[in-house]
Amino acid sequence: MYTGAIPQHDVETTRRTFSSLGLSPAILDSIRSIGFEHPTEIQSLAIRPALAGDDLIGLAQTGSGKTAAFALPMAQRLTHGRGLRGLILCPTREIALQTKAFLDLFGQDHKLRSVCVIGGVKMGPQIQRLRQDPDIVVATPGRLFDHMERRNVSLRRVRMLVIDEADHMLDLGFLPQIRRILEAIPERRQTLMFSATMPPPIERLAQRFMKEPVRIDVLPAGRAAEGISHRLYMVQPEDRTACLLELLQQETGSTLIFIRRKIDAEWLCKQLEPAGMQVERIHSNLSQGQRVAALQGLRSGEHRILIATDIAARGIDIPVIEHIINFTLPEKVEDYIHRAGRTARGTADGLVSSIATWQDLPRIREIEKTIEKELPRCVVPGIEPYVERKKTIKGRKLLRRRLL
Repeated sequence: MYTGAIPQHDVETTRRTFSSLGLSPAILDSIRSIGFEHPTEIQSLAIRPALAGDDLIGLAQTGSGKTAAFALPMAQRLTHGRGLRGLILCPTREIALQTKAFLDLFGQDHKLRSVCVIGGVKMGPQIQRLRQDPDIVVATPGRLFDHMERRNVSLRRVRMLVIDEADHMLDLGFLPQIRRILEAIPERRQTLMFSATMPPPIERLAQRFMKEPVRIDVLPAGRAAEGISHRLYMVQPEDRTACLLELLQQETGSTLIFIRRKIDAEWLCKQLEPAGMQVERIHSNLSQGQRVAALQGLRSGEHRILIATDIAARGIDIPVIEHIINFTLPEKVEDYIHRAGRTARGTADGLVSSIATWQDLPRIREIEKTIEKELPRCVVPGIEPYVERKKTIKGRKLLRRRLL
């Protein structure tokens, strides 16, 4: 049995087998049914302690297979009919929906019933499903907190908690709500936390709400995904759109364009459509149906270009994305790495192009320091590149470098 909601793409795996990790025969059958053969590194290291009931912190980049690393143990450890025992917190609707798809498949043997509680859809159907005594709730913090305040759900019997993409939760401002949610869950529980970075607020959260967690770090050196080629296009501010159009003509594969604001995503979509580009956009002002349609259109090839804001793109797991374009650089270096992680999924290669101006130079230096490499300066035909001027040691001449 295969469920199309579960991402299918090549991921680097270990030589171990799933049968060596202590999983039940029924779950092993489910794993084989979707073509999984060997666990990824995070799966091979996290599943056993998770099955043993240990608290766990897993540091792994996007696309490393971490969803199965917690979904498989949860499906095995929980049993239907004992009330709401499992809770998974996700930063975005898309991640929540993908996570529920895993649970629907792997929890069949125990007849586990999961409910997805997310924003962007009506609360009525969610209330009805919550009243049907589910075993697991997969939720975004904001919508779950709304249900808690309205007394639609009780977390007093939760025994297994997963916090997925913890650093993204922090970026989206969910930390106060997460603290309130954790305070509503019994202290005697197992907590699994997964993240691509471990900023101090998340570290403090772990120290307060976790008990001697097993720490697993499978992040690559430099904290950036492998298989990615980086390019930087330094231009004058007025040439940014022309540079984008030229890049889209040069690289004709499926492309994800990042932009900071929702209003800018709408504007840019209107700029590209007259040029004959097959383009859609995704941001938090769109309904869940519109967001799903935009993602599915990229998967199916209905359009090859998707414009996204950081918040809306958190759950994008589409193996066909060949090219990432930063139309505007992100505010944080970590976001550059997360954006880049939307391409080069698993063992595939990918390209990340960034369009920048002189105002972005401090952020560019930060990015280069973090990924431990200089972003190659490139140009497009017909657009005069911005020329960086660098000062050397005091008393020496200014060095002038054309970005060729």
